[in-house]
Amino acid sequence: MPDPRFFEDLGPASLSELARLGGAQLLDEALGERMIGHVAPLGAAGPDAAAFFSDPKLLAGLAATAAGACFLRADQAQAAPAGCAVLVTAHPQAAWAMAARRLHAPIHHQAGAPAVHPSARLEEGVLLSPGVSIGQGARIGRGTRLAPGAVVGPGVAIGRDGLIGPNAVIGFALIGDRVRIHAGAVIGEAGFGAAAGPAGVVDMPQLGRVVIQDGVTIGANSCVDRGAFDDTTIGENTKIDNLVHVGHNVRIGRNCVLAAYTGISGSTVIGDGVSFGGKAGVADHLNIGSGARVAAAGAVMRDIPPGETWGGVPAQPIRQWLRETAWLSRMAGGRGKRG
Repeated sequence: MPDPRFFEDLGPASLSELARLGGAQLLDEALGERMIGHVAPLGAAGPDAAAFFSDPKLLAGLAATAAGACFLRADQAQAAPAGCAVLVTAHPQAAWAMAARRLHAPIHHQAGAPAVHPSARLEEGVLLSPGVSIGQGARIGRGTRLAPGAVVGPGVAIGRDGLIGPNAVIGFALIGDRVRIHAGAVIGEAGFGAAAGPAGVVDMPQLGRVVIQDGVTIGANSCVDRGAFDDTTIGENTKIDNLVHVGHNVRIGRNCVLAAYTGISGSTVIGDGVSFGGKAGVADHLNIGSGARVAAAGAVMRDIPPGETWGGVPAQPIRQWLRETAWLSRMAGGRGKRG
């Protein structure tokens, strides 16, 4: 279930209604009055949840799902397990997105409320600068300072002795002690997710959170997206430079260092003590082992084992990349020619 501190529960809804909203056909019309309370991924869905299936590589996940309903294509309908209502559509992911919007809504600042909402709870010693906005249900710990123009969204929890810089925006997030978030950083905005629908590309709802552990620093104008359904997490004492982007569902370990312009794509898992040089980029759904290092401007397209140093485009073990670079330099200069 999406965290009720950040998302309003709008359900339940009948399968007939969800089929209509998503432009899907409910194969067993006798199930039309079955009620669905929320959406979830295949692996996390229970009998009162709707999931979707579109990737044949995840066929085992479809067979094992406990979902009460699933959006999928007609040629995949027979693979759904017994007890799972089948909603057939040419656009399963987009139909699921419509169901998600029907069942869940992000909680926003209450219109017309005071700058610091009366339901927010601030411990003694919180320092507020001019122009700070704090939403309903937020919690902020002793000794934390909020600079001018900082925005803390509804339900956000911030620990003690932290710093929220000028014009930083924080939403859908749980933040530990001694965390420093510098000017203009945005924490918890919707991650990038889109799917093809019958009328064009649609945004996928982002129903997760950001969890930032103690002692983390996040530089100016960096962005950390909330999870699509699970959490985006940043481990203890990790240091993130200015102008860094961390995509949805990314998990970063402890004591990592990310230099400016680094970009981490969604659902990548990074171990402890990993270092990224400036402008490094990492593709989605990869695993970067603990103690690994990525050279500046390295473009990582596959998993990196623990402790290895990689560089280049596409990134590869550093010695191999340096040998290839030296060879290309010799060839370009004509020194590799016979004669």
